Amino acid sequence: MLPPDSLGPSHPKLVLYLPHRPNGLEQFRDRPSAQALVAANSNHWRKIVTLLAKITCPVANDWRTFKDDALFQHTALCFAPQIGDLPVWHWIGGKDNLQRFEFLQHQAQPLADAPEVLVDTSKRLLLTPYPDYRQLSNRLVGLIRTALGAEGFYDH
Repeated sequence: MLPPDSLGPSHPKLVLYLPHRPNGLEQFRDRPSAQALVAANSNHWRKIVTLLAKITCPVANDWRTFKDDALFQHTALCFAPQIGDLPVWHWIGGKDNLQRFEFLQHQAQPLADAPEVLVDTSKRLLLTPYPDYRQLSNRLVGLIRTALGAEGFYDH
């Protein structure tokens, strides 16, 4: 079960941890929608939702449809610095955000072609730059997808 300070299904495939909440979080809890979230917030949230879709969509080229139709059926956003016991992937975006997780012990290793992206497969932990186009380029998204794919993330 996710902490109450989150948005998305109770058993997602991946949780993205962010340090700030979107406007109107309460209105999205019962029926999370990427379109409604973006409409009620800034362009900043469009970028976050788009990168979340690009990384988690089972078929890379279908991320737009996935974002609008299924994103919050498979992923969640969490705003509390606590990682639950769910057997899901945990994505912490940004160095400043990672500092909020003082208790987190991990053995994350950098990807060969992207030292700014670290993965701990045993804990299903993904550490990346903040989910913004300037910091998380399409090249990095592709490398993250390759790493997650090697761990069977897109198999189900």
